[in-house]
Amino acid sequence: MVFATTLRSSAPALSKRITKTSLKSLSSTRQFSSDSKHAKPTNFATKCASLYHPSAKANRGLAPPVYFGSTYLLDDADHGARLHDKKEAAFTDEDGFVYSRWGSPTNEACAKQIAALEGVEESGGTLLFGSGMSGITSALMSVLKAGDHAVFPYTVYGGTHEFLKEFAIHWGVEIDFIDGAGAGGPEAYKSAFRENTKVVYCETPANPTCRITDLKGVGKVVDEFYGKREVNANRPWVMVDGTFATPYHCRPLDFEGVDVSIQSCTKYLGGHSDILAGSVSSESPQFCHGLAKVQKLITAPLNPMDSYLLMRGIRTLDVRMQRHGENGIQVARMLEEHPLVESTFYPGLASHPDNKGGAEGCLVKDSFRSGRDSPEDAEIMPQTFGGMIAFIVKGEGDVALERAKKVCEGLRVVNLAVSLGSVESLVEHPASMTHAMIPREDRIAGGLDDGLIRISVGIERASDLVEDLKSSLDRVMEEEREREDSVA
Repeated sequence: MVFATTLRSSAPALSKRITKTSLKSLSSTRQFSSDSKHAKPTNFATKCASLYHPSAKANRGLAPPVYFGSTYLLDDADHGARLHDKKEAAFTDEDGFVYSRWGSPTNEACAKQIAALEGVEESGGTLLFGSGMSGITSALMSVLKAGDHAVFPYTVYGGTHEFLKEFAIHWGVEIDFIDGAGAGGPEAYKSAFRENTKVVYCETPANPTCRITDLKGVGKVVDEFYGKREVNANRPWVMVDGTFATPYHCRPLDFEGVDVSIQSCTKYLGGHSDILAGSVSSESPQFCHGLAKVQKLITAPLNPMDSYLLMRGIRTLDVRMQRHGENGIQVARMLEEHPLVESTFYPGLASHPDNKGGAEGCLVKDSFRSGRDSPEDAEIMPQTFGGMIAFIVKGEGDVALERAKKVCEGLRVVNLAVSLGSVESLVEHPASMTHAMIPREDRIAGGLDDGLIRISVGIERASDLVEDLKSSLDRVMEEEREREDSVA
């Protein structure tokens, strides 16, 4: 084996032959590579280009390391052949990794943690993507083709709706939208079923109205109409976007008939407004195979650094979600009583249309487990309902629109910004911000009133948030009174 270097001048190239004797002496020094087949380089250029590794026990650090490598050393040619011949899946096996577009160690470590939260660590698995939308589109592209049909709720996330309208229908996929919320949701889905239906898509709680989907009922009507998957391989895939609830409150795959759970990990799982990430989980190896192929060839896995940050965020998910819920109910109660607020949508309020006070068939109770692993946990773990609230200020048309904008702009603790699920509280006014480009008639039909405001309640002191929102609402009322008095 010869290592050679070329000088950056007119001097002749120098080379040094590594003999068996010199190789033996090199092996007694600190190993520069984890592969004992490689010799320690002696020439400058080769030293620059070589891979130096820490000592063998460096992997004993408590926090998982971040692997930035794009490619991985192979034992031999047969090892490479095996890796390239493998069927795509959520996780690797004992042969390890070959190329980071097909998966990487830090990404897989994080995916396995989310798989544990979703309840699929023993079968199927979880794949991570560079955003929630990347996860959603990858899941849909893995099972839909021209001529297929899919059913979605009217209140589906705006990005998902845009993908369907701007891409899916132009690829020949047929789409129906239904009102999937509440006790009547399952029958509404059933009314849209066709022979070519391949996806039944749910979002619960809905964005931004916080309405609940009866996942048990949806799974049941799909099973009754098409049969279970072991009987009918062409049965539609039931997918659930559970971003608002997270696995802390709702594990969609616990409901019989549900196949796929989707999370925008940018939100609560990451929890700090510093990454974009998405996860897709399923107990089905068949689905995971198709999803992994889409990820490998069309989209991409979540990068190592964001995978690490996501893992770090998840470590505090349990305690953060409890605080979000404790704050959320206090904010919601104040809003419900404020004279400028027409209506408040929060699952923890008795006024929520899907809250039957915990009685049999109460969708709120079934959808908010509050981190409990067993019924006995209820004695020591308080019931909470998440941190997402929507409310509508009073008024019609432009009056409500302007009032809502002023309320948002008058906040001094809550931040005016899109997204949700972070430690800091966020507020947005869909009509003038995220949905301003949608015709008013379409927006209203989708439940986004002119005066609707959405709040993502953070983990600040609850009294600070309550006072901030109340003060902003009060100021809007006071300014209107002053204008009326001046005119009079």
